[in-house]
Amino acid sequence: MILNATFLTALAGAGLILLLPTRLAAHARVVALVAALAGLGFAMRAFIGYNPADGAFQYVTRVPWIPQMGISYFTAADGISLVMVLLTGIIAVTGVLFSWNVTRGPRAFFAFFLVIIAGVYGVFQSLDLFLLFVFYEIVIIPKYFLIAGWGSTNRQYGAMKLTMYSVAGSALVLLGLLAVWAVGGARTFDLLELADPLAGGFAPSFQAWVFPVLFLGFGVLAGIWPLHTWAPTGHVAAPTAVSMLLAGVVMKLGSYSAMRVAMTLFPDGLEMWRVPMAVLAAAGILLGALVALAQRDLKYVVGYSSIAHMGFVLLGLMTLNPLGLGGATLQMFSHGIIGGLLFAVVGRMVYDRTHTRQIAELGQMNLSATMPFAAAAFTLASLASMGLPGFSGFIAEFAVLGGTWRAFPWLVVPAGLGAVVTAAFTLRALQASFFAPRAAGASAAAHAPWPPISMPEKIGASVLVACAIVVGLWPSVLLEPIQRSLGSPLMSRLVEGGPR
Repeated sequence: MILNATFLTALAGAGLILLLPTRLAAHARVVALVAALAGLGFAMRAFIGYNPADGAFQYVTRVPWIPQMGISYFTAADGISLVMVLLTGIIAVTGVLFSWNVTRGPRAFFAFFLVIIAGVYGVFQSLDLFLLFVFYEIVIIPKYFLIAGWGSTNRQYGAMKLTMYSVAGSALVLLGLLAVWAVGGARTFDLLELADPLAGGFAPSFQAWVFPVLFLGFGVLAGIWPLHTWAPTGHVAAPTAVSMLLAGVVMKLGSYSAMRVAMTLFPDGLEMWRVPMAVLAAAGILLGALVALAQRDLKYVVGYSSIAHMGFVLLGLMTLNPLGLGGATLQMFSHGIIGGLLFAVVGRMVYDRTHTRQIAELGQMNLSATMPFAAAAFTLASLASMGLPGFSGFIAEFAVLGGTWRAFPWLVVPAGLGAVVTAAFTLRALQASFFAPRAAGASAAAHAPWPPISMPEKIGASVLVACAIVVGLWPSVLLEPIQRSLGSPLMSRLVEGGPR
């Protein structure tokens, strides 16, 4: 039950917040923080208590739910899913800290926030496909209300576009899952049973069409190119905590589910579509970076950088070797931390104070002097985003590129070029926004003093920076359980040369 306690505490926190009387509405943030901390505590306890010796699924809970359709409440975790559960707990806590200033409708805001967290936790531990889809859908609707109700630039349009893309992707996922259930004998949604090669598997002709349906359905949420356009628009329109959720964990639902479901169930379909999907991933890396380089809005820069970084995840998955697959999973964690920090600095620390995200305007505000903490946090996040050694992004991208060299040597060039362009737009955004020389006659006093960076913001940023550095210096803490899990009976089907 320790694993289930992660999403149960989030749901309980949301319910308690809604029960708060109006006069105590301001305490919603405290309840949300306690619930998020409790979820993180359970996630850490599960991660620390996990035995990676055999990489098998642990913390198993299985209860019949709708036995007539072969549906059960089946949850468990291996090293890969536990890394994602841990990431969710970190983003949940820091997201609440960066939302400490929410005063308009705090009960609804934090209740929606915790419902999303509960859904994300659920996806990462579900081994029944129907249950996974239920949690997957729980994430979608609250996003719309949070962006439409508390967002900024074109919030109604951004919320609707994000929701429509999410619903379209979910429709493909539902079609694929129903096809799997029907062709599998209409008897079970158990992922382990459906993926068992001793059960006969699925015909290659069936896999040929259902794999791309499921992979692209999940890929929409992962920001796969060219189905990625919802992400920058949604990120820019969203309030800070929701941007952190989108970049930090929601996009990971797509890549994780594509790996866990589409790739493990359909090895023949994966082999048929492997090269085209790898090309789309590499295109996302390079084109996402090039578009980010052309942006003048700092939040759009960060939004398009997420597309490039998620491209590394998807490319690593397509390598089908332990190095690339391990790097892809580590990149999910790394980008979740770094992307969350970048959006927190841009959205909460900078935009909420200066009321602009235009790089040229920010460059004339002497932010390095008037907001030294924000400048330092953005600098560290930028260095981590560039993949500088010592941060989590370095080892993750290095592993993905190494795996790509073994699988698709010809894709190393566009992926590597994308990494170079990423460094270019990151340095440009950093210098032009925080360290640009002011025009003659410009005075920092015209813009200062800004409201000081609050203690919750400092704590949240420090936690994210610490995570990026700890994993960068000690990557084995995550790579060991990840690599061990790749050798499990389920995940070994993904590794090239493994059992089919």
